[in-house]
Amino acid sequence: MKIILDESIPHKLRLLIDSRHFVATTWFQGWSGLKNGDLLTVAEHEGFNLFVTADQELRYQQNLTRRRIAILVLSTNNWSMVKARIAQIMEAIDAAEPGTLAFVNISNEQ
Repeated sequence: MKIILDESIPHKLRLLIDSRHFVATTWFQGWSGLKNGDLLTVAEHEGFNLFVTADQELRYQQNLTRRRIAILVLSTNNWSMVKARIAQIMEAIDAAEPGTLAFVNISNEQ
C-alpha cells in the first residue's frame, strides 16, 4: 500500500509503519501547504492508496464521494500516544479500503 502522511501527523510515524507499505510525507513529496481537497486529488493522481491525518474536520470540509483514496483520521497527533497505539493504527491501515474513511481513537481513555 502507498501511504501519504498529512502535515498534521508526526513524521516519525513513517518509521513505525510495517515495511510492506511505502510511506511518504506531504513535506517529502513537496506538497506542504496544499489544502486538503487539492492534496487528496494530487495524492490520488500519484497513486497513493491511503491518506493519514489528524484533521478531525476533514470529513465535514471535503466531499469524499467519488474519492479512490482511503482516509484514516487519528484522534490525536500527540507522538507518545500515537507511538503507544501503533498496533491499533496498523490494524486500521491493513483494513483500509479504497474510498473509505476510518477514525482511530487513540486517546488515553479506551
